[in-house]
Amino acid sequence: MAKTKTINLLPQEEFEASTLGRLLRWATGTFRILVIVTEMIVMAAFLSRFWLDAQNSDLAESQRIKSAQISAQSEVEKSFRDTQRKIDIFKKINDFPSPSEKIGLVASQIPSDVVLTSIAVGEKTSEIRGVSGSELGVAQFVSNLKTEELFKTVELGSVGTSQDNPAAIEFSLSIEF
Repeated sequence: MAKTKTINLLPQEEFEASTLGRLLRWATGTFRILVIVTEMIVMAAFLSRFWLDAQNSDLAESQRIKSAQISAQSEVEKSFRDTQRKIDIFKKINDFPSPSEKIGLVASQIPSDVVLTSIAVGEKTSEIRGVSGSELGVAQFVSNLKTEELFKTVELGSVGTSQDNPAAIEFSLSIEF
């Protein structure tokens, strides 16, 4: 068997002793570490791709299922919203008292010495004309109407003596609902 000799063109002792040799040895060692760390980062990114793909497919499946559930419930939701809208319309209509209820509320507040001569009931306002035996009766009638919660405003329009009976007081009221 023949002996083989290896020839090292860079002598070890002199090369490591010089500044250039130490710098090259440090650089090759450092770059080797950088290459290993970079390979580890690339491998981690490659392996995490499988995990991210699995999560992405799970989210896509979840979104597809939820979208199907929403589509399945759309008719129920539409029906529910239509019913709610009808209930709201009914509540709005029901909140406004009828003209007979408005007249009943006004009539319940009339003092004994006040007689109404005319009542004009509208949707938002009413006009009332009447005759009273005294100013106190008119004042009491206005006060009674103001205590009613359904009436937003009660305004005394005109007050004067009656042409037929100078002892009687004619008045007009405006009520806003």
